Amino acid sequence: MAQGSHVAERETGALAAGFALFAGLMMIMIGSFQAITGFAAILENEFYVVTPNYAFEVDATTWGWIHLLLGIVLAVAGWGAIAGQVWARVIGITLAVLSAIANFFFIPYYPLWSIVIIALDVFVIWALCVYGRQAAAEVGMR
Repeated sequence: MAQGSHVAERETGALAAGFALFAGLMMIMIGSFQAITGFAAILENEFYVVTPNYAFEVDATTWGWIHLLLGIVLAVAGWGAIAGQVWARVIGITLAVLSAIANFFFIPYYPLWSIVIIALDVFVIWALCVYGRQAAAEVGMR
């Protein structure tokens, strides 16, 4: 094997590891944010004030439970993504999509925060889709 291809493989592996670490850490962070947001909505139903004239009106306590459960599962999947587990990538992409949808419906309660979480979800989806199955397996072996 030529030295140039060996260096390229190492750089690809390092890049894949970086994406896996980024996605996993972001999933843990977003999951923690979701859980805290959900916990606040469950404990104090009137904590979030609804903006007027929004097409979707949802109960804050119900969305609190959704955010709490989604956040816990997303954080657990983040640990799996850091470990290079393929199941964590699949669950992470699915949960990041669901998190973005949940935060879209949560916009009338906390607009800026919801938009920030949606943007972070998009970064997680990108990072989890960027590296392949072989790279994820290599990350898990390190």
